Amino acid sequence: MSFSAFGQELAPISSANGLRTTIYKVNDIESARVWYAQAFGTEPYFDEPFYVGFNIGGYELGLQPEEAEPDTKTHSVVSYWAVEDIEATYRFLVSIGAKENEPPTNVGGELMTGTVIDPWGNILGIIYNPTFQIRGE
Repeated sequence: MSFSAFGQELAPISSANGLRTTIYKVNDIESARVWYAQAFGTEPYFDEPFYVGFNIGGYELGLQPEEAEPDTKTHSVVSYWAVEDIEATYRFLVSIGAKENEPPTNVGGELMTGTVIDPWGNILGIIYNPTFQIRGE
């Protein structure tokens, strides 16, 4: 489906191929790089002072520097990272310095979500959803 306006073809978001990148703003990119590497159990594939990028299951988790002091960024979008054992993942993230926010909660059927706050004030969501299928799989 496409639309046109002012003589230009436009494509709605529904034509998107899915989420590719989530970026977290941090005031100490080096310590954030170390923390996120530990949290996700992987090293970044791109590591520069202006951006650190991780490949998490084919999706991009990016870190960008900001000068503001950490504060809970409740106005930001929350991305939920798929996990198999939400309770264990939640406990692990808290054990490495995340603050508890929303403990894993059943939100219907087998679907469970939870959130923690990273050391830079970003809300990091985790989700267990056994019925979710990526398009094309």
